[in-house]
Amino acid sequence: MLMRRIDPASGAIIMANGIFLYGGIQAFPYIDQYLGEVLAILLFIAWTGIYLRLTVQFFQKDFLLPFLNNPIQSFTIGTWIAGVSVLCNVLLKYFPETLLFLQVMSIINIALWAIFLVTMIKSFKTLLKEKNSSIHGVILLSTVGTQSIVILLENLFTWVPEIIFESLVLLGVLFYIVGVFLLARRYLTTKWTLIDDWKNTNCIIHGALSITGLAMVTGGLMTTGFMIWFWMSVFVLLVIVEVIEIIRAYKRIKKLGFIKGVWTYHISQWSRNFTFGMFFAFTLAMNLNSVYNFPEYFIHFQLILLPLWAKVVLLTLILEIWLSFYSITTSRKMSIY
Repeated sequence: MLMRRIDPASGAIIMANGIFLYGGIQAFPYIDQYLGEVLAILLFIAWTGIYLRLTVQFFQKDFLLPFLNNPIQSFTIGTWIAGVSVLCNVLLKYFPETLLFLQVMSIINIALWAIFLVTMIKSFKTLLKEKNSSIHGVILLSTVGTQSIVILLENLFTWVPEIIFESLVLLGVLFYIVGVFLLARRYLTTKWTLIDDWKNTNCIIHGALSITGLAMVTGGLMTTGFMIWFWMSVFVLLVIVEVIEIIRAYKRIKKLGFIKGVWTYHISQWSRNFTFGMFFAFTLAMNLNSVYNFPEYFIHFQLILLPLWAKVVLLTLILEIWLSFYSITTSRKMSIY
């Protein structure tokens, strides 16, 4: 009996749950203290199951070539890389004695990123040559995957020269600029509707910047003034994108009803959970970092925002987990929402 194929973007499940354990859970000390290690182990078990299936599927000829030659779908490899990076950081946090094992995992992940790098460049060249009305935020996983490697190196390989960190961060920023250009060209030069053509993955527009900011803060890169400006830009962009999401949800409910409009599971929804969790992790890292000398008003604003945003991260994650299990048990068809 053939194994049912797994969605190539399934690494996003590990990303979304992992980033909560890496950052958001710190706003809930009781959960962190009594359930943190258990949840980390469960995440590792889930990762093992998902990635074994992805690995088997990746080496199937009828999957591999069409997948790699698809200039948009091929970017979902970024979820595999970021998923491993987040998992390693979570396991290091709760089980620091596993450092050597995690370093081996990291080296394999870096090798996968190197392969992904070639694929990304090829896909970007294809997308730049001709307009594609199917482009969406998944192409920004190029930045997410790259910056996740930066954070992985900074946490697990402290001896790596700073120039490596800086170069990779800049490469991720370059990918972001190219990706946003392609998105802007797609939405400004082609006909589209908010209900049908705005994808869940577009939230990576701000999520990719959040992980870039986290990479900068973790490595102590950039100046205090730049990081204040950068964080405020990410915050404003998050508000703009999520307002668009709310309007889109309203329009979908009005047209399709609540269940079909928004309450139907799709794998891409995990990208929203990841970006929410990443913004929290970025903000928390800034707040705790001693390298920068942030003004009191800025720190105070973040201290007000952090506990509120942590509740948003936890609530949306619980809802997504419930919705995914509900989808499995009821075999409900997936929507594009």
